[in-house]
Amino acid sequence: MAVEWAPPAYAGFAGREGFDAPTVVALLVAAPVKAAFLWLILRAPARGPLDRREKALRGVLYLAVADGLVLWYPIALLPDAVDMAFQLALWAAIDVLFLLVIRWRSGMLRAAAGAMFAVELVVMTDELLDDLDLPELGAGGIVAPIFMLGGVAGILITVIGQWRDGRWSRGTLTAGWLSVGVYALVLPLDILLDTIPGDGLAVSVLMEAVILVSTVWIAATAREMPKEDRLADLPPAGQRAIRVAVAAVAVLPVIAQIHPEQAAHLTHTGWSMDCYDRPSFGDLKPEERDAAFLCLARSRDGGVPPIFPDSLSDQGVLSYARALCRAKDRGEQTAILTRAGSARPAWGADPWDLVYVCPEIIGATHPELLRSTAEKKAASDAYLAERNASCRDPWPRTKGVVQATATYFLFADGDAGYLVHDPGDPAAGEAAERATDKVYDDSAGIGVARSAVLIGHIEDVIDLCLTVKALRTAPPRRTAGWDQVNEVPIVSRSGRLTVPEMGDGEVGAGAPMPNLAIAGKGRYRLRVYVRVGDAGEEHLVVVFPGASRKRVELKRWTAR
Repeated sequence: MAVEWAPPAYAGFAGREGFDAPTVVALLVAAPVKAAFLWLILRAPARGPLDRREKALRGVLYLAVADGLVLWYPIALLPDAVDMAFQLALWAAIDVLFLLVIRWRSGMLRAAAGAMFAVELVVMTDELLDDLDLPELGAGGIVAPIFMLGGVAGILITVIGQWRDGRWSRGTLTAGWLSVGVYALVLPLDILLDTIPGDGLAVSVLMEAVILVSTVWIAATAREMPKEDRLADLPPAGQRAIRVAVAAVAVLPVIAQIHPEQAAHLTHTGWSMDCYDRPSFGDLKPEERDAAFLCLARSRDGGVPPIFPDSLSDQGVLSYARALCRAKDRGEQTAILTRAGSARPAWGADPWDLVYVCPEIIGATHPELLRSTAEKKAASDAYLAERNASCRDPWPRTKGVVQATATYFLFADGDAGYLVHDPGDPAAGEAAERATDKVYDDSAGIGVARSAVLIGHIEDVIDLCLTVKALRTAPPRRTAGWDQVNEVPIVSRSGRLTVPEMGDGEVGAGAPMPNLAIAGKGRYRLRVYVRVGDAGEEHLVVVFPGASRKRVELKRWTAR
């Protein structure tokens, strides 16, 4: 409480079981630092004549000090838009008065200050519009970086103006320079807070302490506003102490991020934002491949343990990965992963993961893994074209109003068959489920559920040749040359009947399928011809208008 000046946000849970040693040290350091800052902030204003603008500037600066110390708490209870509107009005007044009161002694410097202040206010306006759910100015996701950089530049140029003005003491200018350093370190410290082990309370406490130096600078700027009675500069010993403090603020955060040599250096973890996609090997530059493998090696996607533990450094992971590439069998891979401390050594490592580390080894046996996304698509398109070309129209003389012939790809580990359905039916999903349930109980392997018909395959195949035709009238009941022929009813509620296409997946027709409901909404008959030959299983589906709801078996399958 004494350090925070308010109930700390983490007291409800972290404080119950006591703080760890780094947090205790941080609290002990932060307490005297904040006490010293508070003493500097509360020093009485210097006496001296002030004109109207200088009085106004002193007033709004002290209002900013009060906001940083006290007012932030009740304002935080209000909507975000109120807080942002208050901040915008406050800093707009401060920025304008800075331009009018400080003796810049350079028109160019004053113009630069005005430009920096304008950028800062534009970004704050953008945030206010966002809080009000109004159209923003277009800054988008770069608001936070611009706001931080604008704050740094604004303070920097203001301190330069104060130095050229001459009325502010060296201590005030030093506080200003320290404020610049604190703002510049906000982003690195946030990154440090996310990467250090533990809950990060120690860093949070120290950040809350050092950020008060900006309030010290604002208060000192308001206190030393009079032109006369300028405060004397510090003695040489005090100036040296300030230089040491400035150097410490600049250097210590950098030193804090230097880990022991034996500690693991983790560039990428499974939770890194750029680790959620698996890029194709051919799309990556050589210097990007190690990073891609590190993402995969530490991924916990799907709750699966990572290949390597987080305690292993990046270089250690890559070294073990290259050893896995040279392993002769799965047993040798298991031994390597056991030495590395893997939680799943018996699983080994897959070539599609190791290709990022040793493409010269993996590519020799799996050249397809070296392809780029474009090359994969081209190879897939060529494969589909070849497979589709191997299928022929079994009724070449009977032309349908619409028709198509293609290879239909099934699930490799078992698939009930393929659908002819109405995708526009509001109950399409439910109809497909009912048709799937019925196919297993049907002697012909055809499940019928109003707007969906699931047609099963006779042999244990992973793909089949499929031809679909839509006719205006029922074709002759020709069964010669076919092993099984059945006719069933189907309904189109939206004016569509089709077969699912493959698309980006691995299941479906390998070519575009037409709309077989050529008469629009209504009832249709669906006749299925099936035969099995040396080339595999072949299906012909003929759809034509018909009101009958009967199922007709024109030819029964006889097992060979």
